[in-house]
Amino acid sequence: MEYDFAVMWSGLSFAVRWLHVITGIAWIGSSFYFIALDLGLRPAKDMPEGAHGEEWQVHGGGFYHIRKYLVAPKEMPDHLTWFKWESYVTWLSGFAMLAIVYYVGADLYLVDRTVADISTTTAIAISLASLGFGWLIYDQLCKSKFGDDNTRLMILLFLLLVVMAWGYTQVFSGRAAFLHLGAFTATIMSGNVFFIIMPNQRIVVADLRAGRIPDAKYGKIAKQRSTHNNYLTLPVIFMMLSNHYPLAFATEYNWIIASLVFLMGVTIRHYFNSIHAGTGNPTWTWIVTALLFVVAMWLSTVAKTSADDQQLGFSPQQQIFASADGFSAVRDTVQGRCSMCHAKEPVWEGLIAPPNGVVLETEAQIAAHAYQIYVQSGVSHAMPPGNLTNISNTERQQIVRWYKTATSGS
Repeated sequence: MEYDFAVMWSGLSFAVRWLHVITGIAWIGSSFYFIALDLGLRPAKDMPEGAHGEEWQVHGGGFYHIRKYLVAPKEMPDHLTWFKWESYVTWLSGFAMLAIVYYVGADLYLVDRTVADISTTTAIAISLASLGFGWLIYDQLCKSKFGDDNTRLMILLFLLLVVMAWGYTQVFSGRAAFLHLGAFTATIMSGNVFFIIMPNQRIVVADLRAGRIPDAKYGKIAKQRSTHNNYLTLPVIFMMLSNHYPLAFATEYNWIIASLVFLMGVTIRHYFNSIHAGTGNPTWTWIVTALLFVVAMWLSTVAKTSADDQQLGFSPQQQIFASADGFSAVRDTVQGRCSMCHAKEPVWEGLIAPPNGVVLETEAQIAAHAYQIYVQSGVSHAMPPGNLTNISNTERQQIVRWYKTATSGS
C-alpha cells in the first residue's frame, strides 16, 4: 500500500498547510486591525473615566463605537472576547508543517551536504534548539534595562535576525534556512502572545474581578510586544512564501537578502502605521522599500561560488532509489523531459533558475527527489507543466513502478 501512503502523506501535508494559511490569515488580520484601531483612537469630551480614546467605524452596513481603556474599565464587562487561538494554532500548524516537510524529509529539504555535511538528527536538533534559543534571548532582552528603550531594542533585534540569517545559511539548505528564519521569528511572535500578552491580560482581569486597581505596567509591556509582532509580520510572510522563489534562497548572498526583507517589512509597516495614526503620509518609505528590493534582486543574480559542483556520494536513502529496478529508465525520462528546466542553468526560454530550486541533472539528484518525481509526474500529471515536453503515459507508469519497487523493498 505504498501508493496509498504517499498520496495520504501528500494529503496530510496539504491539509496542515491549508490550516496554517487559514489560521495565519486570522491572526495577521486581527493583529493588523487592532494596531490600526489603536493608532486611530481619538480623545472625546464624553469619554468615561479611564478611557484613552475612541473611534467610530462603519462596516457591513452598520456603525461601531469603540473605546479603549488604557488600563481597564472600573468594572469587568459581562462579555469579553479574547484573541489568542489564532496565534496558537498558527504556530502549532506551522511547526507541524516544519516536521512533516523538513524533519521527515530532512535528507532532501533540510540538509544540504554542500553547505554542511551533518546528519539529519543533528540538523533537526539544531532546528529545535535554535527556535527555543531565539525566544529565550529575545525575552530576556525585553525584560532587561536595555529593553526600556524600544527603538534601541528593535535595532538589536534586527541585528540578532541578521546573525541568525547568516547562521542558518551556514548549516541548512537555502530553502530550509529561509523557512527557519521565518519560524524563528514566528516563535518569538507566538511566544509574546502565550507568555506575555495573555498572562498580563489575565492579571488585569483578575484584579478587576477582585476589586483591585490593575497596574498599568502590564498593559505597557503587552503593548511593546504587540508592536514588535506588528513589525515582524510581513517578513515572516515573505519567509514562508520564499520556497517558491529560489532566486532568494538559493543564491550566494541569501542571508543578506533575508536581512533586507526585514528592513522592507519595517518601512512598509511604518507607512501604514503613520497613516492610521494620522501623523503624516510618509511616501518616502515606498521609495526606500523599492530601492531595498532592487538591491535584493541584484544580489540574487550574483553567481554562487559554493561547492555545488562537488561529486558527492549517494546517501543511504538515495541509494535505495538509485538501485531499484527501473531507475535507468526513469533517469533517462527525467533527464530528457525535466532537466532542461530543472538544471543549474536552465535552457528553457524565460527561466533563469530551476523551479523551486530543484535540480535534476545527476543520478543522485534524481534519487534525492524520488518522492516529488513520483507525485508530480507519476501519480499526477502536474509536471511537466502542460506536458510541454510530451512525457508519455508509459513513462509515467515507469516512474510509478520504480517508486513503488524502491519503497516496497522488493
